Amino acid sequence: MNQASPISPMPDKDWWRGAVIYQIYPRSYQDSNADGIGDLRGITARLPHIASLGADAIWISPFFTSPMKDFGYDVSDYCDVDPIFGTLDDFDLLIAESHRLGIRVMIDLVLSHTSDLHPWFVESRSSLTNPKADWYVWADPAPDGTPPTNWLSIFGGSAWQWDTRRLQYFLHNFLTSQPDLNFHNPEVQDALLDVTRFWLQKGVDGFRLDTINFYFHDKHLRHNPALAPELRNAQTAPAVNPYNHQEHLYDKSQPENLEFLKRFRAVLDEYPAITAVGEVGDSQRGLEIAGEYTSGGDKVHMCYAFEFLAPDALTPVFVKATQEKFQRVAPEGWACWAFSNHDVMRHISRWGSNVHDVAGYAKLLSALLMTLRGSVCIYQGEELGLPEADLAFEDLQDPYGIQFWPNYKGRDGCRTPMVWEKAAPNGGFSLVKPWLPVPANHLDLAADAENGEPSSILNQYRQFLAFRRRHPAFAKGEIEFLEAGNEVLSFTRMHGNEVLLCIFNISEHSVVAALPEGSWETLDGHGFQSEQNERNISLSAWGAWFARRT
Repeated sequence: MNQASPISPMPDKDWWRGAVIYQIYPRSYQDSNADGIGDLRGITARLPHIASLGADAIWISPFFTSPMKDFGYDVSDYCDVDPIFGTLDDFDLLIAESHRLGIRVMIDLVLSHTSDLHPWFVESRSSLTNPKADWYVWADPAPDGTPPTNWLSIFGGSAWQWDTRRLQYFLHNFLTSQPDLNFHNPEVQDALLDVTRFWLQKGVDGFRLDTINFYFHDKHLRHNPALAPELRNAQTAPAVNPYNHQEHLYDKSQPENLEFLKRFRAVLDEYPAITAVGEVGDSQRGLEIAGEYTSGGDKVHMCYAFEFLAPDALTPVFVKATQEKFQRVAPEGWACWAFSNHDVMRHISRWGSNVHDVAGYAKLLSALLMTLRGSVCIYQGEELGLPEADLAFEDLQDPYGIQFWPNYKGRDGCRTPMVWEKAAPNGGFSLVKPWLPVPANHLDLAADAENGEPSSILNQYRQFLAFRRRHPAFAKGEIEFLEAGNEVLSFTRMHGNEVLLCIFNISEHSVVAALPEGSWETLDGHGFQSEQNERNISLSAWGAWFARRT
């Protein structure tokens, strides 16, 4: 098994470039105190699994004090741990053990909005003249009493909520209980930078920035234009959501954000080897925005857009187009790619509902993700090949799914508990009934069941992360596409004197792919079957082949 060395006191400041980051949704990772909810001590207990996988870092979704209307993404205290997850001392232990195992720790900062129970908002809504009156986005109604703009919430309906205390509307891009902070106020920026310093002083190695392009709104409160029907898609919001009917020119992605990100980066640069990855939620300009936010070396280090989180299955043409577009719009930038996370249907189900060899498909996708140019996020359970859970309406917890049921079932299906032990109650996650049920079809994929099977998806992930670590071209190198047809995708990765060739068969039947000119030495196939002759390579269904130029 892979085992990294303890974090050095003088770490590589560019460790993030090409890093593999393992995302943990803390409610669902490991329950250590038998209350049905995962917690920080549970994460610490399971760190050896992540170390054995070979991940460079973990990203922990929010564990801050919260009323949990949006399960931690509604923060009521940025500088404390919610009691359901543990204490600050528990977090210190998690940091120490992670670093001992050679794993860096990134945490999820939700800066665009808070809970309506946050003391800042409680004060802000109390009057028009209190010291924090301008810390959130307030606006008078239109003359007819309707909201000041036509902006829509991602969770449905208007993005404006009437407040009977101030007799004004406040902006909420998400739930009505998640008011948006006013980043045009320098005091707000200063307060959030102080939060950032607090966690840096606790020893974190970086941040995932939730909804990074939602920080600023248009100061002039202009209406968003309609979006032509043929341009609507379901990347930022599900297809049933009217949010997709607007071109979101004014409620997010404002130019002022660049200056704030420079201020944020300056704080990070006060500490050695810190990184930040931003989540860019924009269906029309996601890659362009990611390019802007990662350019120049003075903003965030990397961003991920929603291209590979989209519903449509990956094709060679789409992969090539997405990679090449990012290189074109972000020549100085750096991407971080993910196929799954806590907000979208797990990719095995999203793209593979009609696939017969699901395990073969999962292995092919993992190999592809690990060889694209950029850093990588793996979502917990992805390494086991977990499919989306099919939950009954009465089991749902996610307000998003409850709002749009049944045509959109929300995010609970990708948030069910991690399965550790096939024969244990609740898959070894908890001794009591978990906050979400453990699907029966997940138990055969439990970590202990896959550990002892050399050809399992879990062991393929381990082997491939080790393969990636042995070849710096995968993590740091350039990429050049050679073919992107209906089934075959091929490209080279280049770093220093090393040139690696990657060929993928993204189909359910065998194919023959042409080899480029030159002499190629086959590298370990990691379970993929292939036959090579002088000028061609034969690949099995969902097959791949890797070689080095000699």
